[in-house]
Amino acid sequence: MTKSWEGPLDTESLGRPSGRISEMCGVFGICSKQGVDVANLAYFGLFSLQHRGQESAGIAVSDGTSVRVHRAMGLVAQVFTPAQIKDMGEGSILALGHTRYSTTGSSRAENAHPLPFHHPTLGPGAIAHNGNLLNAEALRTQLEEEGATFDSGLDTEVMARLIEHTHGKTWEDVIRRTFARVVGAYSCGIITPRQLIALRDPYGFRPLCIGFIPLAGQPAHVIASETCALDTVNANFVREVQPGEMVVMDEHGVHSVNFQTSNKHAMCVFEFIYFARPDSILKNCELEDARIRMGHELAKEAPVEADMVIAFPDSGTPAAIGYAEAAGIPFREAMMKSRYINRTFIQPDQSLREAGVMLKLNPLPRSIKGKRLIAVDDSIVRGTTSKRIIERLRAAGAREIHMRISSPPMRFPCFMGVDIGSTKELIASGRTVEQVRERIGADSLQYLSIPGLMRAIGRGTSEEFCRACFDGSYPVPVPQQLEMDKMQFELPVKSDHVPGPPSPQLVV
Repeated sequence: MTKSWEGPLDTESLGRPSGRISEMCGVFGICSKQGVDVANLAYFGLFSLQHRGQESAGIAVSDGTSVRVHRAMGLVAQVFTPAQIKDMGEGSILALGHTRYSTTGSSRAENAHPLPFHHPTLGPGAIAHNGNLLNAEALRTQLEEEGATFDSGLDTEVMARLIEHTHGKTWEDVIRRTFARVVGAYSCGIITPRQLIALRDPYGFRPLCIGFIPLAGQPAHVIASETCALDTVNANFVREVQPGEMVVMDEHGVHSVNFQTSNKHAMCVFEFIYFARPDSILKNCELEDARIRMGHELAKEAPVEADMVIAFPDSGTPAAIGYAEAAGIPFREAMMKSRYINRTFIQPDQSLREAGVMLKLNPLPRSIKGKRLIAVDDSIVRGTTSKRIIERLRAAGAREIHMRISSPPMRFPCFMGVDIGSTKELIASGRTVEQVRERIGADSLQYLSIPGLMRAIGRGTSEEFCRACFDGSYPVPVPQQLEMDKMQFELPVKSDHVPGPPSPQLVV
């Protein structure tokens, strides 16, 4: 089914400590008319998505005939100068931007997005991708047999080369046929000389939304990974791109095509817990409010006597506020955070990451000395940061430290665009909650249950979300080679004290 619009569409936390889960990527695109500085708008849109990736950034622009790309390593403000943005904006009617954190392919300049391509009959284009493909290696092998050459290890380049090797009379035909062969998580923006195209995998793993900027004559149409980027450029939020939908924007307006279908949706539940910015909206859910409700649920499920509730800044703050509200215990700041140090988790070496967090967070001894603390965070991944912060809080005089986590234990790796490559990286994998508590040095530790998490999000069931990192129920079959390379599950230990993780369930 195809839908068309003419004119406007009908309107239906930066700073994460190290040793934690890493985000994916951010996509922002704009389609407008001559005279609108699309490059500058894309630049500011990317600022709002910087939290989704800090390794590299890039913008592709089109003047209606050619597509130019500038991409490099670094933060958005480091990659672009005012002169570059001005040059890219002159005469351009389309722009597509990207911020990247690597989940496949190493962290180097040639892996930055948007990735350019050139179709033999339709001409140039570029693609920006958030997610992770499950059949990238198989597709790469097929393309190499057809004569394709690759410059990187990116699954995004597999998509770019696949576009180049797919026949079709229009870009819409080519892209529909291309992504019929792709399996995995992808929320993509694609720019061609005269079109901006947004598409999302049939499960809807990663977010992607559309909006428009009201302008005299003809609106500027916008795509973004999160609604917070729409707010930055004064765009009106229209709706999310639906799973399996392709939205095409050009000078004639906007139309959409359902190119794939699935009987199951599986948006990553961690978008609600942490990935997306608190001021974004997903599935009609305001994330700041949802995270506060996670704290409410956590206080009901895991009460404990204490003098004050504190947060592991900044990601644990909304849930800590919610916990304090529900428990009737004062919320206080216990650690000062330096906001002028780059996020420590992007350091490639674990020892550098662990040292970096100590530069960012400093306890307030006068506030916590002799106090019983409830320390709230959204997750524990490796556990190294939690352990170090707890040690610092004890050294500053805290009498008791009770950890409360506003998500369930993470026991399984992710294959859908999140940097959790092995159970060896997950402290909760193969360990009881009590064993995790011992390793991080807390006086007590409790996690939010999956039902409690769903209540906070406002959904009575978890079936429409991917929660595989909690329970191993993958919504799509995981290739055996990925299981061998990334998961490396240990056999369950026959002991009441050290249970191994159950075998992953492949839910189709």
